[in-house]
Amino acid sequence: MRSVVGEKIIYLIEYATNTFLPFILVCAFGGARMQEESLSLMQMTKISLAVYYCQSNKKLFYVSILTTPTIGGVTASFIC
Repeated sequence: MRSVVGEKIIYLIEYATNTFLPFILVCAFGGARMQEESLSLMQMTKISLAVYYCQSNKKLFYVSILTTPTIGGVTASFIC
């Protein structure tokens, strides 16, 4: 995963925000970011900030579907 997946998700959120589209995020991680280095953990913060900007400034429809969160990293990541 590393930071590539996080950057792709951020790009998706920014695209949806700029084009006023709703977006649905389906998460099935299971805590892999907790076991990787800090660059992967930093993506969690960047994604949360992108979602916060989308919700606070644009008021767009956003749904986060959490599937099989085993360690809790998914739960901490995308619930804003």
